[in-house]
Amino acid sequence: MKRRHEDIDLGIIVFIIVGFIAQMIDGALGMAYGVSSTSFLLSLGISPAVASASVHTAEVFTTGVSGISHLIFVNVRKKLFVKLVIPGILGGILGAYLLSSVPGKKIKPFVAAYLFLMGLRILVKSFKPIQEKEIKSRLLPLGFAGGLFDAIGGGGWGPIVTSTLIARGNNPRLTIGSVNFAEFFVTLAEAVTFITMIKLTHWKVIVGLIVGGIIAAPLAAFMCKKLPTKLLMIIVGILIMLLSLRTIYISFF
Repeated sequence: MKRRHEDIDLGIIVFIIVGFIAQMIDGALGMAYGVSSTSFLLSLGISPAVASASVHTAEVFTTGVSGISHLIFVNVRKKLFVKLVIPGILGGILGAYLLSSVPGKKIKPFVAAYLFLMGLRILVKSFKPIQEKEIKSRLLPLGFAGGLFDAIGGGGWGPIVTSTLIARGNNPRLTIGSVNFAEFFVTLAEAVTFITMIKLTHWKVIVGLIVGGIIAAPLAAFMCKKLPTKLLMIIVGILIMLLSLRTIYISFF
């Protein structure tokens, strides 16, 4: 039986490029690293469990640096962080367990469909005006849902949690800082669960994502300063939707 993609015999340069593009997107938007990189990996034929495990292991490094930076620059609201991080960790662990226990071929089209919806959410959000107000309600279920679907979809913490809070009117700076700081702990919990469940062996994917992300980080910051956020969100939303549709098509035809 031919298992080209499951054995991950693609060159490491492919995964460096994936990590580079994903970090460029995330650095410019403050979200969508996991969604973008997982969409690319699924489109290459990699199973959902391997894709999500690899993305979250690599993301531990990027979210750690991001979270500490936001803490230093006082972008974190403590109460918001606490209400998101605990349910986020629980949802992430459950999502990683479920994804690791289900055959990849069966769940792949559903994961792709979820990613398509995340891409659509980003696209729709780019056209909506936001009125700012502090959000204090329904944070626990939001954190749990964000962690759960982040693990299952290989990304989604930022698009789900950050987008929902900002769409409801929460301060963008404090939202991004608090959500990013919480994301480190959620991602770490997911990565540990994946390691326990499936044992990480695809280090070429993980190292490639990390290297690509490190190279892209300063360029992404420059892009964020120069390019309109609305334009970037439109591009990202359409890109994720197209990649997800391709994965769904390959799964059924």
